[in-house]
Amino acid sequence: MAHSSFTTPQGERAGYLGRPDGAGPWPGVVAIHEIFGLDQNMRDLSDRLAAMGYLTFAPDFFNGGNWRKCMRVAFRELKAGEGEFFDAIDAARAWLESHDDCTGQVGVIGFCLGGGFALMVAPRYAFGAASVNYGEVPDDADQMLRGSCPVVASYGGRDRSLRGHPERLEAALTANGVDHDIKTYPAAGHSFLSTRQWPMPVRILGKLNGMNGAPHPESAADAWQRIDAFFRKHLA
Repeated sequence: MAHSSFTTPQGERAGYLGRPDGAGPWPGVVAIHEIFGLDQNMRDLSDRLAAMGYLTFAPDFFNGGNWRKCMRVAFRELKAGEGEFFDAIDAARAWLESHDDCTGQVGVIGFCLGGGFALMVAPRYAFGAASVNYGEVPDDADQMLRGSCPVVASYGGRDRSLRGHPERLEAALTANGVDHDIKTYPAAGHSFLSTRQWPMPVRILGKLNGMNGAPHPESAADAWQRIDAFFRKHLA
């Protein structure tokens, strides 16, 4: 596992590269972080993907900035459907695709904020598959997801902030004939794939917003199995 850098239209940015054991090449996965940026949780999740056999690149899309400020900018870009965040995702995809240890097949995975971006880029850039984890689904998903790559998505049933989003995603992907696997875990809340609890102030705010964010290992174990099977099918 090592720190790496790549070039975006706005300049150079850092990232974390999770490399599987043994000899490559391997399918690649671009991992898009939560609102907290490239933290230890994202490095842990990238290492988990690497252990599953995927060359995993987790860029610092906040470019070392304060996560509170950067988060607000990122959500504005997510709503607008354009901006530096999107440019950086495609730059990370191109960097990973051309890496000597990558087969040239690249998927994308995102969590929370990153899940929303993973869904938005699924029909836009040359990804082979997308894993959307508790990411927002736009109201115009039927139109937005035309031409999307295959999508595997996981949501928490206790996450009231995204109520109705899994069903909207299922309907949009079905309408567009996109291969997909959507599942909601009744006992889980938001951010259930995380390896750590949210900071207390964020945990309290999340509870007030109905997110109930916390790790849920049992649901996470099943979600990872589904993600692995889906990626192996579409990125092998």
